[in-house]
Amino acid sequence: MSQILHSKIIGEGQPLCILHGFLGMSDNWKTLGSSYAEEGFQVHLIDQRNHGKSFHSEEFNYDILATDLKKYLDHYNIQSTCIIGHSMGGKTAMQFACSYPEMVKKLIIADIAPKFYPPHHENIIGGLNAISIEKIASRKEADIALEKHIPDFGTRQFLLKNLYWVEKGKLGFRFNLKVLSTKMEEIGENVSSLDVFDGETLFLRGDKSEYIMPNDSPQIKLHFPKATIETIDNAGHWLHAENPKQFFSKSNLFLNQK
Repeated sequence: MSQILHSKIIGEGQPLCILHGFLGMSDNWKTLGSSYAEEGFQVHLIDQRNHGKSFHSEEFNYDILATDLKKYLDHYNIQSTCIIGHSMGGKTAMQFACSYPEMVKKLIIADIAPKFYPPHHENIIGGLNAISIEKIASRKEADIALEKHIPDFGTRQFLLKNLYWVEKGKLGFRFNLKVLSTKMEEIGENVSSLDVFDGETLFLRGDKSEYIMPNDSPQIKLHFPKATIETIDNAGHWLHAENPKQFFSKSNLFLNQK
């Protein structure tokens, strides 16, 4: 029996799968997920492997993450779905759409391009590995310990959402830090040069983010010939959290266009 990704399913209607970014989890999308559900979607907030409440594994690359999603959809007998993927989740969504195009009705990619990104999470991974989580007795203590390595409050809050009580008096992180620490190259991997998805695709970029630049447009169109690229105002890489109203408005309009 193959392992099935953990998810929270909200609402009824056309399936919509949402894939979180690196070191995130499905819970990051709970509020927006409820909004899509109110619009008539059956929203699947999915934890990718080595994240959230999904299983841990030594294997971790985009082909495997796309296969995980295929197994998940088969498990729930879903033949066709819309997908929203942010950052790492966007790379999974791109790979899935190229590998299983007949299963993707519409594709939304949030602030990531199909290109290779050099490893750039080293300070976060280093900070997480530098603290002795097993010796920490509270969230406050964890925040103080992390602050020495990760000064940005917002980043720490995002990471600390992963804290949970493994057992009484013992905290742990939901993500698989040991494996993810060794997979920096895989996380930045590009979409294969031969991969193409010819379906309806929307790329949303934050106006303050450098993840999707104007010169990425030809590569996006090469892999996703029907792609449109739109900008979310007053937002960086966490565009869905920084300007959720505009993100929802643009994504919902695209999802509902006939």
